[in-house]
Amino acid sequence: MLTGAWVYVVALLASYAIATIASPAGVSGAVLLLPFQISVLGTPSPSVTPTNLLFNVIATPGALYRYWRQHQTGGRLTGVLVAGTLPGVIVGSIIRVELLPGARGFDVVIAAVLAPLGAWLAVSRRTTRSNSNQKSHLSGSLLVVIAAIVGCVGGIYGIGGGSVLAPILIASGRPSSEVAPATLSSTFVTSVAGVITFLILSAHHHGSIAPDWGVGLALGIGGLLGGYTGARLQPRLPDVLIRRTLGVLVLAIGIRYAWIAAA
Repeated sequence: MLTGAWVYVVALLASYAIATIASPAGVSGAVLLLPFQISVLGTPSPSVTPTNLLFNVIATPGALYRYWRQHQTGGRLTGVLVAGTLPGVIVGSIIRVELLPGARGFDVVIAAVLAPLGAWLAVSRRTTRSNSNQKSHLSGSLLVVIAAIVGCVGGIYGIGGGSVLAPILIASGRPSSEVAPATLSSTFVTSVAGVITFLILSAHHHGSIAPDWGVGLALGIGGLLGGYTGARLQPRLPDVLIRRTLGVLVLAIGIRYAWIAAA
């Protein structure tokens, strides 16, 4: 593990690279940064979760600003996702502190989230709507339910939920140009709620529950710049390449933590 000023330097550079790769797919990069924080930066548990959410709060506006300049806002989809993920992340944050404070139980959660998600991203084929008037197979009410479940997982894991929602929405027939800004907007709102929830919980619990502000700030600045870069690159990159590269990385990390949890 790193110590001293190198923690912040490496955190900034790593988050920039990860956000650049992830933001074209509508993912902030937090799904990859959490195991990086545990293994390399040494962020303690459960503080690692709100620190990851703090990264989302600082980082996602960079990509959102760039998407806004490209006239990509996510439209009504953004509101539907927020309606589900917002209450979900609050519940997940409470579960994280009350039921999963230890590192070993958290390894199981990491593996359970990352392994199937990575496999899906790596092997799934993109299906987009050939007709702009064709509706997605997922109704608004079903999307709210899915978003609530994902938000709960995001509150436990510290990912905001975009990394799970993006492949679900793309597989349902929505184009990535709509999905990316919507899921990143949802990630931003739910991450703000998650950080606030952890701060409230930290006032009533002992131990490392509040975010590591130094690490979170360094990660956020790198993610802010990387998110803007990735959003700008999105129109030039094939969706299949983006999704499968991210999927292989996520799957590898999930398998690693499954091995650690089983040891």
